[in-house]
Amino acid sequence: RSGAGGPPGLNTTKYLCSHPMSTGRGSPVSCSSMEASKSKPGPEHLIVLVHGIMASPSDWTYGEAVLKKRLGDNFFIYASSSNIYAKSFDGINVAGRRLAKEVLDVVQKMAGLKKISFIAHSLGGLFARYAISILYSQQAKETGSGASVMLTSGGSEISRTSGLGAIAGLEPTNFITLATPHLGVRGKNQLPFLQGLSILEKLAAPLAPFIVGRTGAQLFLTDGEPTKPPLLLLMTSDHEDKKFM
Repeated sequence: RSGAGGPPGLNTTKYLCSHPMSTGRGSPVSCSSMEASKSKPGPEHLIVLVHGIMASPSDWTYGEAVLKKRLGDNFFIYASSSNIYAKSFDGINVAGRRLAKEVLDVVQKMAGLKKISFIAHSLGGLFARYAISILYSQQAKETGSGASVMLTSGGSEISRTSGLGAIAGLEPTNFITLATPHLGVRGKNQLPFLQGLSILEKLAAPLAPFIVGRTGAQLFLTDGEPTKPPLLLLMTSDHEDKKFM
């Protein structure tokens, strides 16, 4: 079989092994390293990092590097990018749906994943909770010691094994939030930059939707309707179509 970059009739891998090359940085490509990369299994545990309001994946640059160094190759660290900057103003439910789709896309592209964890900062914790309510599934068929879960996204089915339910078809492991306003920010001293001044705290609630959009109304619990409670209150209990953490 003819290999790219090698003489006709030669297997590419064998040719490169017998004729050592160099990478762009000057390091030789060895036969042993090539064979190891071919046989090396991929990561099994997906860790999703979710940033907060008016932020981006770059907020996780240091944390991502530390996690990769400490956890090793069995973990795939992924910093979410679907709700960057002003997109975080569109509402917790809208951002949560975006995040859910993003996670499904990653799972579809990464063969061999078995487990999933989330680490979220600030508003990202609410995005992650809403996304998980979409990704969570109890529909499973017992297969031996685990369960086979089928999820459909964009016409594609993902099959994974899990014990008690699954998130994006993967076994849920850890859910960690840092400084997340799970109860909203309506109340005294909930926003430190207002310095506890009651007049500013009273003005913040009606002004928030004009500054940070639908997300602001949801954080101040002013998004409710006569027949429908605020979103954050809805997220404190399970519903027929969604199971919330």
